[in-house]
Amino acid sequence: MSAAKVKAQEIIADNNVVVFSKSYCPYCKATKSLLTEFGAPYYVLELDQIQDGSAIQDALEEITNQRSVPNIFIKQQHIGGNSDLQARKADLPQLLKDAGAL
Repeated sequence: MSAAKVKAQEIIADNNVVVFSKSYCPYCKATKSLLTEFGAPYYVLELDQIQDGSAIQDALEEITNQRSVPNIFIKQQHIGGNSDLQARKADLPQLLKDAGAL
């Protein structure tokens, strides 16, 4: 297993809410904004600002079959991207509570 995959899996395992993001991505900004709006603390990894970002993005594709960002996990469950998160806006407070993030 690659170091990047191990790193990604450890981050997912250690945090209730994780957003794999790119700092310039408008969809990532919308995701982070929505989570902030709900008052949910989240762990964000800006893949464009770290040396192994591209390897982690490859690893995430292996894990989730999704290459695009944001790549969102709540309570170790893959949620998908920004449109998936926005579509779950109504049940998001309960989802975040169940994850221990609220």
